[in-house]
Amino acid sequence: MTFAILCSGGDAAGMNPAIKKFVDYSYKLGIKAYLIYEGLEGLIDNKIKEASHKDVAGILHLGGTVLRSSRSKRFFDPLFREQAYNNLKSHDITGLIVLGGDGSFRAMEVFSSEFDINFVGIPSTIDNDIYGTEYCLGVDTALNVIRDSLDKIRDTASSFNRAFIVEVMGRDCGYLGVVSAIVSGAEICVIPEIDLEQEKLEKRLKKEIQNGRRYVLAIVSEGTKKTTEIYQWIQEKLELETRVTILGHIQRGGNPTVYDRMMAFEFTINAVEYLRNHTDSNKVVVFNKGTYSFMDIEEVTSHKYELPQHYIDAINYLD
Repeated sequence: MTFAILCSGGDAAGMNPAIKKFVDYSYKLGIKAYLIYEGLEGLIDNKIKEASHKDVAGILHLGGTVLRSSRSKRFFDPLFREQAYNNLKSHDITGLIVLGGDGSFRAMEVFSSEFDINFVGIPSTIDNDIYGTEYCLGVDTALNVIRDSLDKIRDTASSFNRAFIVEVMGRDCGYLGVVSAIVSGAEICVIPEIDLEQEKLEKRLKKEIQNGRRYVLAIVSEGTKKTTEIYQWIQEKLELETRVTILGHIQRGGNPTVYDRMMAFEFTINAVEYLRNHTDSNKVVVFNKGTYSFMDIEEVTSHKYELPQHYIDAINYLD
């Protein structure tokens, strides 16, 4: 058996622990392991190297991915997909593990429909927006980066009569936004899944300001595209001096947390074991209610992730 691993799409803390576990575990089982650099672009360009323990030594604590990643436009071209497949064959690679998100899995769905590809996907995105799994690799680290930033922003917000708006990532999913709002005690949370009840919120906050509230913290998910609108609303209606902080790609960085390292190990071990025992996998490892299972790639890509209702309900507790 010969297996390979690659990272595709946005990076997420936890990828490096997964890469290390892949190499270490493969060697323990007597499986030849390959590393594919620069994602799907590297697969097209044959940037494929047999792995050694030296390649993964000392990477466990690092954020990002030592394999690097890419968003490949060329992979939309059937000719380049065929080239990628031939590169796998030239190294006698019989199993492929893909660390990525929704876009990466859609690309693999097309790839596997055209060629005899035996692969397992590991959901790896800070957005936590992959259908069928409660958790994606990198989410806990991203949340802790956001939490640390929000704690610091609240320190300075409490020193002035100011409002602070913090825009967080998540694409069209409000997971990072709502969880960050809950754990930081934010007064306002704006996510794509629900409409903000501005009149109700305005009435409550005005009353609190009259009674001595000195600052307001608002979390806005990037997918709403409402950061400027919320800024103007707070300035005009609440009459608070307002500052905007866009955390941006800082949310992707940072040392993987203990939880993400442990999840990386478990995701990877499950992926390797599945490839060992199946020759036509085309699956994604999913984690639900404390257990790991596998879902067909078609099912994952044909459904849209929905934020659990209890998170949406939790926003009401902020009111």
